[in-house]
Amino acid sequence: MTTLHEPVTPSATDDDLSVWPASTGRLAHGDLAVGGVPLTEIAERFGTPAYLLDEGDVRTRCRTYLHAFPDAEVHYAAKAFLCRAMAHWVAEEGLGLDVCSAGELELAVTTGFPAERIVLHGNAKSPHDLEAALRLGVGRIVIDSASEIARLAAAVPPGSRQKVMVRVVPGIAAGGHAKIRTGTDDQKFGLSITDGSAQHAIARIIGQPGLELTGLHCHLGSQITTDKPFLAAVRRLVGLMARVKDQHGITLPELDLGGGHGIAYRPGEAALDITTLARRVRAELIESCAAAGLTVPKLLIEPGRAIAGPAGVALYRVLAVKRTGGRTFVAVDGGMSDNPRPALYGVRYVPRLIGRHSTAASAPVTVVGRHCEAGDVLASDIELPGDVQPGDLLGVPVAGAYHLSMASGYNLVGRPPVVAVADGRARLLVRRESLEDFRSRDVGL
Repeated sequence: MTTLHEPVTPSATDDDLSVWPASTGRLAHGDLAVGGVPLTEIAERFGTPAYLLDEGDVRTRCRTYLHAFPDAEVHYAAKAFLCRAMAHWVAEEGLGLDVCSAGELELAVTTGFPAERIVLHGNAKSPHDLEAALRLGVGRIVIDSASEIARLAAAVPPGSRQKVMVRVVPGIAAGGHAKIRTGTDDQKFGLSITDGSAQHAIARIIGQPGLELTGLHCHLGSQITTDKPFLAAVRRLVGLMARVKDQHGITLPELDLGGGHGIAYRPGEAALDITTLARRVRAELIESCAAAGLTVPKLLIEPGRAIAGPAGVALYRVLAVKRTGGRTFVAVDGGMSDNPRPALYGVRYVPRLIGRHSTAASAPVTVVGRHCEAGDVLASDIELPGDVQPGDLLGVPVAGAYHLSMASGYNLVGRPPVVAVADGRARLLVRRESLEDFRSRDVGL
């Protein structure tokens, strides 16, 4: 454990720190502290690349959601980032959890997370996923395809009932990039209202004695920064719930709007206003149900990125600076193996020089990774001091979601550690992947 003795001046309201964790403060010599711990100290103690999570920031964001949605169930989307500590924090703050695999499920439950507060997702759940969910007693399983109905029903032990929801495709396009839009009929998730697949699946589930249909689920996409798509989804799903009541005499008690709540990765970018979203979704739900003659269902939401993303910072050490073809490339000791998002769908970050003051004028550079891919670019055409040099430390904010959860073993570089910071102390949550890890997994010769 490391304790900070140097005074910290909170400054996350400054424009250039607006996307950093709220606890971020300036120190002497160009250093920053997060959670009261200097970033240079994190780099020296744990090496680079390294990821830190501000525990206080995570907990505050959990509380913000519970306050904004007091009558809803809030489930943290584990796919954004999951480790034992994250599961523990989320459980303590009173959130549920949504998982996408037996691996995420087992890690959470063996950490002590209550299985009944877990929802299992997935467009292609394996037999192992379903077996684990039934064995551990998850609260709900979200059915994503017609073939899943019979497989799940056959696996439910005699005399038992498993609560399920149906993932509905409402035909709404929303999200920051085509690869993260999941509310339309031309992608792999869910069952369409338009072609009747959702209605057919609902009828089949109702006929299964081992399955209890509790409601409808949808997830429109990711990085949505306006509430309009969510309001449209409420109207369409309430319309389907009304048809279910008319055709089957069943009033579904739950409606899950998923997540996808957009955050800012760069100063000045738009982010979804959670308080406004909650107010307008609640009003739309009440109005739509009144018009349809339905009892207002319980609302569920599943934020992931909006809780973990802004709480994380990635730290890299500069390995090389190359000026060629009229451009300046700053190469660091990580890259697409620990953050594939820029290569996958063009996410833009704002790295910052950490640990020293520079009087040099800023200049446009492209921060690249160490991997054998031309697309291994972490940040294109951003401003850094013109004297950036090997050995410098760079910090990348908004790094808590979809970095390490999507990390790979490319080039056998090894995935970085995760360090929690809180109240001037740092502690290791996930250790660095080592050469011994690679050797021990490779068993064939």
